[in-house]
Amino acid sequence: MATQKLYAGAKLRELRTRLGHTQKDFAAKLGVSLPYLNQMENNNRPVSTTVVLSLAQEFGLDVTELSAGDSERLVSDMREAIADPLFADALPPLADLRLAASNAPGFAHAFLELHRTYRQMQERLASLDEVLGREDARTTPGPWEEVRDFFHYCDNYIDAVDRAAEHFANKEGGHRNIRVAAVSALGNSGVTVKFVDTDKARVFDPEKRELSLSRRAPPETQTFQLLIQVALIKQDALLEATLDLARFHTAEARAIAKIGLANYFAGAALMPYAAFHQEASDCRHDVEVLAGHFGASIEQVAHRLSTLQRPGAKGIPFFFVRVDQAGTITKRHSATRLQFARFGGACPLWNVHRAFELPGQFLRQLAETPDGVRYINLARDVSKPAGRFGAPVRRYAIALGCEVRHAKDLVYADGMDIGRDGAFEPIGISCRICERTKCHQRAVPPLERKLRVDPNLRDVLPYQID
Repeated sequence: MATQKLYAGAKLRELRTRLGHTQKDFAAKLGVSLPYLNQMENNNRPVSTTVVLSLAQEFGLDVTELSAGDSERLVSDMREAIADPLFADALPPLADLRLAASNAPGFAHAFLELHRTYRQMQERLASLDEVLGREDARTTPGPWEEVRDFFHYCDNYIDAVDRAAEHFANKEGGHRNIRVAAVSALGNSGVTVKFVDTDKARVFDPEKRELSLSRRAPPETQTFQLLIQVALIKQDALLEATLDLARFHTAEARAIAKIGLANYFAGAALMPYAAFHQEASDCRHDVEVLAGHFGASIEQVAHRLSTLQRPGAKGIPFFFVRVDQAGTITKRHSATRLQFARFGGACPLWNVHRAFELPGQFLRQLAETPDGVRYINLARDVSKPAGRFGAPVRRYAIALGCEVRHAKDLVYADGMDIGRDGAFEPIGISCRICERTKCHQRAVPPLERKLRVDPNLRDVLPYQID
């Protein structure tokens, strides 16, 4: 596969502005001419190897920060938005979307916000009788969507919260002592911890300063809930400052995000960054080994692996997704070039959907996306029983994956035929933006292709794609 050229004009401009340099001074420090720097900042030329080395040596920049992660997210999200039939007669080419994401990310975000508002208005018009009777109809994003996008565009890594959690864990003797440390920290704040027979994982009474945890919950869940309460009480100022910077549209979104940040703190304290990163490398990212070592659940470990994006100490770029039995994505994050659909479910060809059929087993898959990038995917069900007869069981499946070039660092790649082209299954992101013409699971036609309908022919699909 040909090496992709690196266009990172927006990030170069951002770095230069942050350092307070003029283009002339910045060009001199990088050892390039002023016109050449100007062309790179405007994405008329790719960032050269010489410039990449200069950025690392002169400014100590983690060069992985120049990768197209944010641009790829924007391109994927814009492609999905443009799949709306609204744009059927005015489809910009993919090259234009890439230019917009690289050169004008602010404009790209504004476009996505406009399209989201349009979708919401269409949904409200479809139930006009309900909307007319409501006074709180709004065009701001739904709270859940707004929070999801906040973490999505933060690369699922919140540096200040991550470091505070790591400091807490290390100060209290490390992750092996984290449960005792959490109870002690709460006790120092006047909070009494009780374990009671209830379906609710965590209940905090602020007046009595009493925290009740379900004794039926697994130990890793109990520890996680303890750490969430530590975050809400001991790290409230940090969480509120982070929320101030995010500028959410509604109080509901802010409240949901605060819980999300508390959850982030809990995961980062349970699995402190440096220790977790090292252990993950040593065991070649064996999820079960990591779960046992840190006293965490399979899902907690998989989610944490996808957050290892600390500048200067990044881990393998993983994607992480959780789906329910209907195929709806309930959690999503990708530090890879693969980006998930913002609306609807995941591609049915992913092994994550088969995990429900084989509970308790890890399923491996070699897959290739339409852009030719190859991945190794790991999937497993993560059913969550309530701990008593008759209580409903929450059933999910998770998928964790990375590009196959990291196979040597992944225990799950052992024994897989990664050198054979036929071993890679074709998968996609969303039918609307997937260009595969022979997919037997296609739900709707691809956006940018013409269709032929022959009434005398019925193949796998009721139409042919040109």
